[in-house]
Amino acid sequence: MTSSQNLQALHPSTAAGVPAGTSSEGTAARRASGPTVSAPTLRMPLDGQEIAYRVIGHGTGIPLLLLNRFRGTMDHWDPKLIDALAAKRPVLMFDQPGFGRSSGVPEDSLQAFAAMATRVVAQLNHRQVDVMGFSMGGTVALQLLLDHPERVRRAVIAGSGPGHVPAEGGGVAPADASVWQVATKPVNSDEDFLFLFFEPTPTSRAAGQAYLARLAQREDAFARQVEPAAWQAQLKAAMAVGSEGGSLLPRLKDVPHPVLVANGRHDVMVPTYASYAMAQRLPHARLVVYPDSGHGFLFQHAESFSDEVNRFLDAP
Repeated sequence: MTSSQNLQALHPSTAAGVPAGTSSEGTAARRASGPTVSAPTLRMPLDGQEIAYRVIGHGTGIPLLLLNRFRGTMDHWDPKLIDALAAKRPVLMFDQPGFGRSSGVPEDSLQAFAAMATRVVAQLNHRQVDVMGFSMGGTVALQLLLDHPERVRRAVIAGSGPGHVPAEGGGVAPADASVWQVATKPVNSDEDFLFLFFEPTPTSRAAGQAYLARLAQREDAFARQVEPAAWQAQLKAAMAVGSEGGSLLPRLKDVPHPVLVANGRHDVMVPTYASYAMAQRLPHARLVVYPDSGHGFLFQHAESFSDEVNRFLDAP
């Protein structure tokens, strides 16, 4: 399998649902820029590992579980987007074992990532959640729908794909090799993020710079990054669905859940055509494509996308 094919699979302090035995860190005063920026990082023991997580927002509704992107941590979620979602429901985010702030050995399969998500949800005493996965997190969300359907009510798949997508009707070219070279650099610069996530237009680049500035509002942002061993484990998981035989696409017809599929009009990491292909296969899917944007459309269009997600999750 080529590296470009791999990318098609990617790329107050007391909160409700905090179980006994957890602890919080970073109690120093934080910048009061919103609940996502100020939410404490909590830790839960799980099979000899410590899982780092956060709970943003209040309410008794069904929580929204976030699944991180390739090489992403909790700190990569846009506070502007998450604050808008958390105004209506609790939002849960966590780092997988061995990723970011969580201890343990990184898993290297979508099935294991999905299973860990269900265990974190159970540890937080929730029977069922809504799920939003971004980039590779969206592929994990699809695996979660297939493997543990009873745990999920509704799902949002953002800037993501099911793995291999055949180029039907002229279809889609895989991500360019230059994209892969940037995405797997040992360290990514701000300019790399703008290239991978945003369009090369003045408006999109400005939105990308604003997004990066919002990430920096958290006092302890990026205290721990994803180590090479962890993101290489993610690549192994991506490779498993990168071929026609391993793709999740043929299985999506069996997903009974309502699913919102969304992307930017020109995603250089996971080609936008993959979103269309998913929406065709999922029996109860809605597809939204945003203008003048790419992989990071959900951060560029944080207000309109959060409105779309809130309406979708609030639907009967």
